[in-house]
Amino acid sequence: MNTKMQRNGFLVVLGATLILLVGLSSSGSSFWQGIFINLGMYIILVVALNLSNGFTGVFSLGHIGFMALGAYISAILTLPLDKKASYLPDLPGWLAPVHLDMMIGPFPLGFLLATLIAGVLVTLIAVVVGLVLMRLSGHFVAVATLGFLVIVRVVLINADEFTRGSHTFSNVTAYTDLWWVYAWVFIALIAVWRLKFSSYGRAMFAQRDDGIAAQSVGIVIMRPRLLAFAVSAFFTAVAGALWAHYLTSFSPKAFYFDLTFRVITMLVVGGMGSVTGSVVGPAVITAIAEALRRLEDVTLLYGVSQIVLAVLFIVIIVFRPGGLMGEREINFAGLWQRLRFRASVAQEGSAAEP
Repeated sequence: MNTKMQRNGFLVVLGATLILLVGLSSSGSSFWQGIFINLGMYIILVVALNLSNGFTGVFSLGHIGFMALGAYISAILTLPLDKKASYLPDLPGWLAPVHLDMMIGPFPLGFLLATLIAGVLVTLIAVVVGLVLMRLSGHFVAVATLGFLVIVRVVLINADEFTRGSHTFSNVTAYTDLWWVYAWVFIALIAVWRLKFSSYGRAMFAQRDDGIAAQSVGIVIMRPRLLAFAVSAFFTAVAGALWAHYLTSFSPKAFYFDLTFRVITMLVVGGMGSVTGSVVGPAVITAIAEALRRLEDVTLLYGVSQIVLAVLFIVIIVFRPGGLMGEREINFAGLWQRLRFRASVAQEGSAAEP
């Protein structure tokens, strides 16, 4: 019964989200669509980072490097051939003629394939990197993953034949829209939710809370850490592909400390270890950042948003280190019960009217 109510509550949330997306799509408001597209990409980034940082306790500062790789790989695969010939004339012969532009009606199959290829390749890189870094703990792994981010940035800047170096990589086809973003949002949320409540998820939390005790009952520390790191890298690369095909032009400087700090702030505010917090954190920070941006436009005090977000980050760490949600999740069964109760009360009230 509880499982059925959980499913019904989830369907209610899904239905409400679909209604919101339909309303946004039909409104024609590019401003609000842009805000929700960015929010969706941040949700994917935060839920992916939460899987690595929150579930296993291995704090990574280098995940934006996976995002950068996903953005560049997908952009190269979908770049029109005429633009590829002029922008990237030194591409290897096996890559130069590749252009994933297949369409099934209005559905861009090529974009989906490019996103999946980027995700898989970045996952393989994460496995190789994780075999080394996931053996570390505490501040050692944080520094090591930060080093990985720096390495990715240097490689992107110097790989002129693939990335145009420090110059802007532009003319990427604008495939990303609300439906693409939120389809991946739901895939990421469901995958991480199922993983959290699986045996692998329990092993992740067990080794995070007490590694020695976990090993004493037969839990292998490396396996859940590496799984979390690899799956997290996949969804981070997907977010990078969506981001690249939304902005259509970018450079390596976009994937560095500013974006890393914002995603970590969203994670900490929402709650490390909570899938629901991975939605709450980005929603709260996006709303605050948008309000502060408007304030900056009025007062001309540019940079206030970064200061306020930094102060909020410190306040959350000091006074509520578990974030707004802690490790709690939304109770879909309770939500469904409340909705049924209110519906029954409304029905009884209408029946009692003369």
